[in-house]
Amino acid sequence: MVIYAGQGDARRSMGLLWRAPADPSARAVPGPKPELSVDLVVETAIGVADEEGMDALSMRAVGQRLGRTAMSLYTYVASKNELIELMYDHAFGELAEAAEADGEPDWRKATTNWATRLWEFYLRHPWALEVSQARPVLGPNEYRLFESMALVLHRAGLDAAGIRSTYGNLFSLVRGSVRTAAEARRAEAVTGVPEDEWWFARSAQLDELVPDFAERFPTLARMSEAGAFSNEDESEPYLEQEAWETFQFGLNALLDGVRGKLSARTRPEPRT
Repeated sequence: MVIYAGQGDARRSMGLLWRAPADPSARAVPGPKPELSVDLVVETAIGVADEEGMDALSMRAVGQRLGRTAMSLYTYVASKNELIELMYDHAFGELAEAAEADGEPDWRKATTNWATRLWEFYLRHPWALEVSQARPVLGPNEYRLFESMALVLHRAGLDAAGIRSTYGNLFSLVRGSVRTAAEARRAEAVTGVPEDEWWFARSAQLDELVPDFAERFPTLARMSEAGAFSNEDESEPYLEQEAWETFQFGLNALLDGVRGKLSARTRPEPRT
């Protein structure tokens, strides 16, 4: 499922995201104060999505947890799509707070911390991977997260274009790698087949059906002999560990490239 943000009324959605103050000219509605709030509705919805997945999320499901009807929630949030936007940005608040409090002076360690927290965030909230980056939410916590990483890279000495590109690469690297880990965790619940059982069944068929595999794919066979496709930690699912190793390799390669850029900027020009 791909969810595109920004499908509702732009002014209302952005006002809720940024918690714009109420219109002072609006007339107060008589009667008791409401017992719910936008934040409570959003936090409850995050709980539904974390525990049951995005497929289970509905205004009715959120209302049931709050002991209210679905219709009563529309007083606070106009639609499910608007609710997802608020959930996404609200959840990012925990990341933004951690990034702002990090305090690591070394740019490479700070960037590694930032990317690792983002990886862990998506495993806690895998539904957030379904929100497309083609239509960003543009909420305050999204910007706080961007600002925290931009500041680290600015202090390291990257120029504006380099900061933008590095941030984009970091975000894409984490999302691309962790998606496999998140899907691997969910696969057994959806299919009813444990990961090890799935791999053993199909690898056995591959051995039987393709006895000349090593001759047809010699490079892959050599990689297998070298242990490239083996789990170092057998207590962890294979795909999740592979995704983590892929993420770490990509992160180190990216940061090596950034270091090279920074070194080139500080290297004196050769005399002619």
